[in-house]
Amino acid sequence: MTAALLEQYRERIRTELDRVVDFWLKFSHDKEHGGYFNCLGKDGKVYDELKYVWLQGRQICSDAQLVLTFRCCISAKICSGSGLQRPGGKCAFCLTRDGRAVKVQRTIFSECFYVMAMDELSRITQDKEMQADAESMMDRLIFWVQTDSSELGRPQLPGDPPINSMAVPMMLLCLVDQLTEGRTDVAEKYKDLSMWCVERILQHIQRDGKAILENVTLNGKELPGCQGRLQNPGHALEAGWFLLQYAQKKGDVQLQKTAVDKFMEIPFHTGWDKQHGGLFYFLDVDNHCPTQLEWNMKLWWPHCEALIAYLMAYSHNREPVLLERFKQIYDYTFKHFSDEEHGEWFGYLSRFFHVPRCLYMCEKLLDGLLERQDS
Repeated sequence: MTAALLEQYRERIRTELDRVVDFWLKFSHDKEHGGYFNCLGKDGKVYDELKYVWLQGRQICSDAQLVLTFRCCISAKICSGSGLQRPGGKCAFCLTRDGRAVKVQRTIFSECFYVMAMDELSRITQDKEMQADAESMMDRLIFWVQTDSSELGRPQLPGDPPINSMAVPMMLLCLVDQLTEGRTDVAEKYKDLSMWCVERILQHIQRDGKAILENVTLNGKELPGCQGRLQNPGHALEAGWFLLQYAQKKGDVQLQKTAVDKFMEIPFHTGWDKQHGGLFYFLDVDNHCPTQLEWNMKLWWPHCEALIAYLMAYSHNREPVLLERFKQIYDYTFKHFSDEEHGEWFGYLSRFFHVPRCLYMCEKLLDGLLERQDS
């Protein structure tokens, strides 16, 4: 029965991946200027020509994984050429259609997805300059995060002390995992960073191990006020499978258990809407109303991360309850997010990266599970 169920999941996910990718192949690529349109209606019509560098990087990465080499090489030019507009190598946040910088954010995430795009593309083109470019940007990110953030343009104000936001170490851990895959010399270079990221992520286990909080102090203590009470179930689940991947490669059994018990089970139980189903976007650990107005909405991306997390966890230890969790999330996700008529998923406008990555990774995990069933 389990093999038949896994096969059923794989066929639906494989079909869905084909439909989603076909939607973006038809409508997203800008054949005139390169790059990708991000603001698409459900019928594929472009309703804003601004190009967001986060999404340029994500789509280049997705196209590279799907071996759409020519398309993502052309699109990489708009990201690597006009996307780098600031002193010190800071990426723009968004660009005009023809690649002129419009806005810069004082965060590291445009640069993170730039690294992801250049690295993934370098692997299929064997372009050493792209790989070097990815590592160079990664080194800037490490400097900004660990040494001096002044180039981000974010002055340290006396009433706003530095914090450990979970998004930063989990994103860097994701990048280390990608940059080091199959490259022992690069793995050695970033070994200490991996351990730093894991340590910073684990600091978010709070309330005697009963909560994952989004923001803590630099020494791992709970912050006062709304900022300190904030929970983001999707982020925690995503951090969970990042930690699980790392722990599996290191053979760290305790960290594998922590990844599942703390970063998957806790946010799932606290974040699942028991009345209507689905994962809440934000929560307050003390059950106050979160300050984020969209807190009770159900976004596509937390459900994508939950699907990957639980299928990866089940693939690792075959605990039936983890497959049950996957089924619960799968049933809700495909019932509510998949657009049967047009081929994409409902959600916020910038959707491409999370959905294909989720479907692609789930398909590969199911391939592995079914191969082991046959052997």
